Amino acid sequence: MQERIGSVSMGIHSRKKRPQPVVKRVSTTVDLDGIKTLLVPAAKAYQLGREVAFVCIGTDCSTGDAFGPLVGTALKLRGWNNVDGTMERPLDANRIAQEGIHPPADAIIIAIDACLGRPESIGMFAVSEGPLKPGEGIGLNLAPVGDYSIAGVVNRQGPRPYQTLQATSLHLVMQMAESAAAAIDEALRGSSI
Repeated sequence: MQERIGSVSMGIHSRKKRPQPVVKRVSTTVDLDGIKTLLVPAAKAYQLGREVAFVCIGTDCSTGDAFGPLVGTALKLRGWNNVDGTMERPLDANRIAQEGIHPPADAIIIAIDACLGRPESIGMFAVSEGPLKPGEGIGLNLAPVGDYSIAGVVNRQGPRPYQTLQATSLHLVMQMAESAAAAIDEALRGSSI
């Protein structure tokens, strides 16, 4: 199944040292095993010594848009150091505008955000090898970010995305975030790759 990978959060600026990536507008909607499959090349590079950085986009002020910061917090608790965007310090539009983002220069960047999608995709993940474009789902035109993209489909796409995000089940978002963080950690650190 194909989903648009434009995410719902309020924005991001890419690093100036990296060339602007070409945004892949369509991604595949997968379960947790699909996240692991997506990250196989990143895991191989990580095991050879390359750094991994996580850009977890969203805010703690919106139930649905908390997916990214919840994943970021769970990754930090699993011992990952290069995590930008947690529940303590969400990576939302205001923070990005004031501080920008600064992952290590040669790191593999895994961008994580929430998105809205088809009703049958809720609870799944829109993934892509390539960047996601934050805010596209709500009409913002912001710079793409990420070498790999994971967007949690937290609710259905509709005419009022802000209201949809506010009416999203916190329980669902928390479960999805914990499961995604576990899958990411296992994919990158697993010994069977």
